[in-house]
Amino acid sequence: MNKNVKVFAPASVSNVGCGFDILGFAIDGIGDEMILSKNDLNKMIIKPIEGYENLPTEPSKNVAGVAIQALLDDLGSNQGFDIEIKKHIKPGSGIGSSSASAAGAVVAANELLGKPYSRKELVYFAMQGEVAASGDAHADNAAPTVLGGFCIVRAYDPLDVIQIESPKNLWCVVIHPQIEIKTKEARELLSPKVDLKKAIRQWGNVAGLISGLHQSDYNLIGRSLEDHIVEQQRKVLIPEFNNLKQAVLKAGALGCSISGSGPSVFALCEGEDKAKAVSSAMDKVFSKTTIPYFIYVSQVSNNGVRILE
Repeated sequence: MNKNVKVFAPASVSNVGCGFDILGFAIDGIGDEMILSKNDLNKMIIKPIEGYENLPTEPSKNVAGVAIQALLDDLGSNQGFDIEIKKHIKPGSGIGSSSASAAGAVVAANELLGKPYSRKELVYFAMQGEVAASGDAHADNAAPTVLGGFCIVRAYDPLDVIQIESPKNLWCVVIHPQIEIKTKEARELLSPKVDLKKAIRQWGNVAGLISGLHQSDYNLIGRSLEDHIVEQQRKVLIPEFNNLKQAVLKAGALGCSISGSGPSVFALCEGEDKAKAVSSAMDKVFSKTTIPYFIYVSQVSNNGVRILE
């Protein structure tokens, strides 16, 4: 077995408009890189993190360390690892920063341990890393980051994740304003009660979106990318959200909504040309503000964490 392995863990978009806490997909334009090496010390050592040095390196407080420890505990192993993390996804960005580190860590550790777990089984361990970041073991980022494509979290007890391959010409544009929105704070904005009529509309959109993905029906995908519950409550956290959404829909996006808890906003598009037009529309809106931002244009990725070497 190898003594070390290098992986790329992609960013992800969760909620996907209508699918709060149950839907997510992977994007290939940005992600974290990690190198794991076995050591003989029976402990994890996380080296200073490249990109965001203020993140904790103590394994019990770092999402990668927590995720690997959950895997080792289940396996009954005390194998030690040296862990190098190169962060490209800013924490608090809304595109799965913590999930990328947790997912990359468990896929790499599993590889070094001889692959005792399947990719689907690894989702559970990546979720445990999420607890360290947000206090909640959710899978709507972790699952697509590990598995790739679109993922439905049908149930948590027991965990039941369904993977759907993305249509070949489905592209995603993400704008990441350089402000931080903490998941815990964004959740506190949400009302614990949902109007029944809104819930019915939401269920219809979830069903339509899944059907559209299966049939590669871009028009149906677009009609279904509506969030009648969460977006209205959270959009107040994101500067220029209404103007941004109006601009990208006018530019031809299939749909647009908040990525995760924000501040990133995503738009799905049919084809690269349309995605570039939507990117330009996003840029035009935010260039008038004083807020720094990044825009990523990528196909929706059917690959999860990739072994690089």
